[in-house]
Formats: sequence, C-alpha cells, structure tokens
Amino acid sequence: MKDNNIKFIQGNEACVEGAIYAGIDFFAGYPITPSTEIMEHLAYRLPQKGGKFIQMEDEIASMGAIIGASLTGNKVMTATSGPGFSLKQEALGYACMAEIPCVIANVQRGGPSTGNPTHVSQGDVNQVRWGTHGDHAIIALTASNHQDVFKITVEAFNMAETYRTPVVILLDEVIGHMREKLVIPKPGEIPVVARLRTSVKKGVDYHPYLPREDGRLPMSDFGAAHKYNVTGLFHDMWGFPNNDPRVVSELLRHLVDKIENNVNEINMYKEYWLDDAEYILISYGSSARSAIHLAKNRRARGIKIGVLELQTLWPFPSEMVREKCVNAKSVIVVEMNMGQIITQVKNAVDNPRNVFLANRIDGELISPTDIKSILRMIQGKGV
Repeated sequence: MKDNNIKFIQGNEACVEGAIYAGIDFFAGYPITPSTEIMEHLAYRLPQKGGKFIQMEDEIASMGAIIGASLTGNKVMTATSGPGFSLKQEALGYACMAEIPCVIANVQRGGPSTGNPTHVSQGDVNQVRWGTHGDHAIIALTASNHQDVFKITVEAFNMAETYRTPVVILLDEVIGHMREKLVIPKPGEIPVVARLRTSVKKGVDYHPYLPREDGRLPMSDFGAAHKYNVTGLFHDMWGFPNNDPRVVSELLRHLVDKIENNVNEINMYKEYWLDDAEYILISYGSSARSAIHLAKNRRARGIKIGVLELQTLWPFPSEMVREKCVNAKSVIVVEMNMGQIITQVKNAVDNPRNVFLANRIDGELISPTDIKSILRMIQGKGV
C-alpha cells in the first residue's frame, strides 16, 4: 500500500514539509542557489493548504514582505543563501527590535560574495549571530538528516512564536540537495505553537510590548482590533519611539534575555557514544554525518570516540558543551569553514588547548578521512 507520509525527497523539500506541518501561512522569496527548491515547492504546496506565496523582486523586499505578513497574524517564512542573507540583515535587525516572529532558511554555499554557488560551505555561522548591527540575540537551528530538518523547521516556527523573534534555519548545500527518506509525523506528534494573541478587547488600551509574567508578548493582528505603533527605534511598551536611558536599557536587556536566559529550553542536540569517550567530535549539519561515520568506524577498532552533534548553534549552549566534554582527552570540532564554532567551544571547555579543528573550505564535503588525519595527529602527540 502507498503511504503518503513516507517520502524520498531533498533536504530543501523536507524543510518545506516541516513548514507546512508547523502551519505556515505566507512565504515571500527570491530564487537563489542552493535554496531555490524551498521556494519552488512552497509555490506548489502553500496554495494547497490555503496559504499565500509570492515571488518578490529581491531579498530585501522578501524580508519586508514576511515582516508585514507576520504583523497581520500569519506564520511566515523566507529562504535564501549567502548573498541573499547578506541583503536581509537590516530587515532582520528590524524584526529583532520590533519582536516580529518569522523564519529565515539559509542554505549555505561558498563565500564571501558570489563565491561558490553550487558547492557546500558552513561559512555563515558567525554572520547569523553578528550580521545585523547592535546588541541582540538570535536563534539558529541546523540538522544533518532530513528527519531532523523536518523537526527543526517545526521547532523554528514554534520558537519564533514563543519568543517573538526571527529564527534562522541554517542548512548547507549537501543537506539541501541530497535525497533520503522522510517520514511525515502524524498531526500532533510534534507539538505546534500557535500565535499568542492578546485577550485585550477592542477599545481597551493595548500595550504591544508589555510582557506577561511568563515573559511572552501577546500580539494583536495589525489593522484589526487595536491600533499600535511598530518601529525599529527604541520604543516604550506602546511601541512609540523613546530614548530615555532607562527605557533603552530595559528594552535591550529584554531582547537579549528572552533568548539567552532560555538556552536550556532552546538547545537541541544529539549525542553518540559519549559515556566513555576519550575523544569527542563536535559537529553540525552535513559535517556531522562524516563525524558520526568516522566515530562508528574507530569504535569498532577499540578507540573510545564519541560525537556531539549540535542542532542549536545560537544561542550557543556553552554549559552543555562544557559538561559533555569535561572528561575528554581531546575535542575535535568538525566544520566546513576556517573555524567559527571552534571559538565558541574553546570558550566553553575547561582546557581550550585540547580543542582542535578538522575542516575543509574548498567546496567539498569534509570526509571521514579528513577527520581521521587530524585524529591521528592528536594521538601521535599523545594529546
């Protein structure tokens, strides 16, 4: 019998299915390799579910469109790659300041600039965190297989609604374009967070930026029952510009604390053979597939090696990383850049001198053999 819940699809399509499961209402985007399939499949899938799709003239307009659609009560998403993600930064900062829920998928390719459009990279990790100016916090999720791509996409929408913030899905070209099995969970199997709307009645004073006791900010659909101001300037609880030092300080702390103080709730990861691991590979995205393969192979030869696969890159789970690595002789960070997550790992662990980098930056997927050469070097030095 044909099971419509079992699919053999690309990672980009798995992201689309996760967005549909999460209840996406609106997508605006512009085609760019290697994320284009997300846009193409949502152009087909969204109308089937009663949602709206629009191709915009560029990446800046795409970000503006989803911000506007989110304010009117919709779950929204856009998708891009490196050059387009660069163009989105100003509007991304606006969404952080105005606390507008939205999801941005960035399928990474080689850079900077036009770079290597059809080959893999993980070079946008720090841009996600620091790309837009000013003090702020951000959530960025990633995955190494299609089942997890589906799950983190659902969680990206959930976190966007829970914390009223932009959330970045940080995939890479290998994950986006490879094909493997995906089982679509049954409705309700993965919880879906709905938009929290205000209970304040029409005609009653509504404070769009006054948190409840649990820290969440109920929203009112813009243009509906309540009139309120939306701005990228520092603002008070009514949304009007305000440069009073106390107001500015409290707002900035709120924007950062609502995410950084919930690291444990936001943190997602997977671990393999860590209980007795003397060597730990820390990785994410497609790089983690090679790390897991190598660890399994070395385990069979008696080497006590384990893998910590990060699925939450930002906010960086420093405490968890330190706890998992406390008994390791050495830690090897496996990534396809010049060392972006390794800096965070070194800051987290007790002995940063025992943290090493296994990487590739040439557009090719890092292989188990690449990692093995670093492991042998470490073992040869007795580290």
